Amino acid sequence: MHADLRAPTGILLPETFLQTDFFAVLATSVAINTVMYAVLAVAKILPRIYLIDWLPSHNRRSETRSIYPDAHERR
Repeated sequence: MHADLRAPTGILLPETFLQTDFFAVLATSVAINTVMYAVLAVAKILPRIYLIDWLPSHNRRSETRSIYPDAHERR
């Protein structure tokens, strides 16, 4: 009644090839590449973070130079 759900090994490539050092290095590089791609994809989705916004700045004006100097007070 129970079906064997295990995937048979060596369908596409011989099992001896799957156990070689070359295949281990190839699988590792593919895994690292996949993780890097996923991290870059997530980083592209997130909003940008500007370091300037987190550092205190002495470059800010003490008063506005707008043509409507009290515009922010009227709100």
